[in-house]
Amino acid sequence: MAKRTNLAKVIKNLSAKEKAILIGIAAVVVAVIVIAVVLLAGNDRGEDKKTDGGNVVKQDKDKDEASKDDHEESEGAGNTADIPITDEDPQEIITPNKPEGDGASVDISDVITKDENETEDITFGIDVSYYQGTISWKKVAESGIDFVMVRVGYRTMANGEIAADTNAKYNMQEAQKYGIKVGAYFFSTATTNNEAIEEANWVADYISKYKITYPVAYNCEGFENSGSRQYNMTKTQRTDAALAFMNRITERGYSAMFYASKSEMEGDADWETSRISSLYKVWVAQYPSTPYPQTTASSYTGTHAMWQHTNKGTVPGISKPVDVNIAYFGYDTEKEAQDTTTPEEVGADVEALMKFTTVEETVTAKEETRLRDKPSQGSDSNVTYTLKNGETVTRTGVSNSGWSRVVLNGKTYYAVSSLLTTDLSYKPPQEAPDDGIKTEFTAVNEKVTAKEVVNLRTKPSVDDSIAPVAAQLKNGDVATRTGINNEVGWSRVEYNGQVLYCVSSYLKVVE
Repeated sequence: MAKRTNLAKVIKNLSAKEKAILIGIAAVVVAVIVIAVVLLAGNDRGEDKKTDGGNVVKQDKDKDEASKDDHEESEGAGNTADIPITDEDPQEIITPNKPEGDGASVDISDVITKDENETEDITFGIDVSYYQGTISWKKVAESGIDFVMVRVGYRTMANGEIAADTNAKYNMQEAQKYGIKVGAYFFSTATTNNEAIEEANWVADYISKYKITYPVAYNCEGFENSGSRQYNMTKTQRTDAALAFMNRITERGYSAMFYASKSEMEGDADWETSRISSLYKVWVAQYPSTPYPQTTASSYTGTHAMWQHTNKGTVPGISKPVDVNIAYFGYDTEKEAQDTTTPEEVGADVEALMKFTTVEETVTAKEETRLRDKPSQGSDSNVTYTLKNGETVTRTGVSNSGWSRVVLNGKTYYAVSSLLTTDLSYKPPQEAPDDGIKTEFTAVNEKVTAKEVVNLRTKPSVDDSIAPVAAQLKNGDVATRTGINNEVGWSRVEYNGQVLYCVSSYLKVVE
């Protein structure tokens, strides 16, 4: 207390000028302390983030905060409403989007499993299924895509059967052919660990002849839908099934990865994410309203190795919107297939974007119709045969898009349904021959003769150069008048087996 009293006396005895100088020094000291505290807090919040192999990328905090307030972000998966199950493929359930929050940094060094061939390069890829139709992989490769995650199959939502994606082998085959590194994913509805292991074994067998360099991912959505076979599973049970799948995939010699949306994983909302991320790579779906690269990182705060940042990508060679991904890892070389047997060359599923109802009936062309190698009238299809009326083919399918699948000589073709008929006796309507007559006649049926004599011409004209006289009708000679045009004054008559024309005023009706 004595020291405080002496200091007070000293300050009290200072002149006004000296007091002002002392106050200024104190203000500067306070300002320096405040600035230091702010800088230290900014570093603690992780203003810098590591991405490509440890390189530091500066983030604009003000921009991030503005983005949080001004932009609504949406999820790519896992937000299915209670939608009735209308198809056996669970991925056909539409997944609505939810708003999301602010961005977060990604540290690739936190990824647990890492292949010896793996690098810390940032690589760019897409994920595809038969929903993208027939893909021109040459054009995709030319666009600069590094990798593709191919859906290889799914377990059906209602009865739990495993089915292959009808374009999976074609997509792996063609991507590999054009130098795009391949990964895979399976859409699971497993309700037990044993079912998940069964799925993993099915996948490993299915992809064994292809060069699978990127991970094999476990994808499970729609479990909150009351029609899902997973509806009553707990979060722990779902997590156990996912780990059973990934453990088995790893045992079969592949790198495993887990796919889910940000909202499902954050805070262990629908998955025990901390268990999964401690063992395997995580692939997060989170769609910012401002696209990558303007939005530099996902707002998911958990560890993740791959980010699906949009489902509305436009890629050369793909006619439909496609999911686009960024991976915070890559590979120096392509892995070899586990089974070195050369896989059978396959074609694309040309019916991938259409649903055909099965029929079994014989049809013919109403007149004639072109048979094509795929259900398209564009430049991507080829005409292989022209079916004419009276020729028959077997129709095996009808699509609500206006196409029929037909079989001719053991081969499958496609024709426009409206040009076919099951009435095998059908005959096309016969058009009247074009006689070059432009004059329209009102139909009549009456006997006429000439008042005296009248010239019968080949056309309703008195110009001899275009309508020469073919015969003369004299009084007493009878012709049948079949048409009359009172406006121009001409009649059409049949005489001696010919259709001829004459001036109406020279005729009279025979009583």
